[in-house]
Amino acid sequence: MSTLPKYATQGATHRRTEGAILEGTKTLISKFGLSNVSMIEIADASEVSRATLYNHYRDKSAVTAALITAEVEHMIELANSAGTPADALEKLSLYISSDPALAAMRIHDKAVLTEILSHAEHPLYLEIARCLFTAIKSAAGTGIAMRWLMGQAMQPLTPAQSREQAELLVDRTLF
Repeated sequence: MSTLPKYATQGATHRRTEGAILEGTKTLISKFGLSNVSMIEIADASEVSRATLYNHYRDKSAVTAALITAEVEHMIELANSAGTPADALEKLSLYISSDPALAAMRIHDKAVLTEILSHAEHPLYLEIARCLFTAIKSAAGTGIAMRWLMGQAMQPLTPAQSREQAELLVDRTLF
């Protein structure tokens, strides 16, 4: 007999299912772009039934919102684990520049990507800004760093450019 309460195992199953759905969604976006993906395809790629998918998310917008939230949380973890402000900016730059879903969206969903990036009042935007401010300790520098990172969603950098520009931002602009 299990020593875990019934609800603990249900919660773990719920999180695994949502993780599989988000992973399947990101894989599809990486291949086809956001606008070319349906809920049926998300269910298939996630290896869940359509009923299960709809039990977790009411529509593709809800799945997309959850995926963006998960991505932002991951980016905040990356920045928080960095040693220096330049390291934090470099990690974020590398993540954004190498993300396959963003690469596909640059091809298939430019208008959607531009729309997503234009919401400076969105709570997730503000969470990233707070995280950067914690690392950078400068309001002006945080604004510049946010714009620099958003630009990379549309125009990615190489790893060498990411490090060089992160150091330049810290050395010349932020302090």
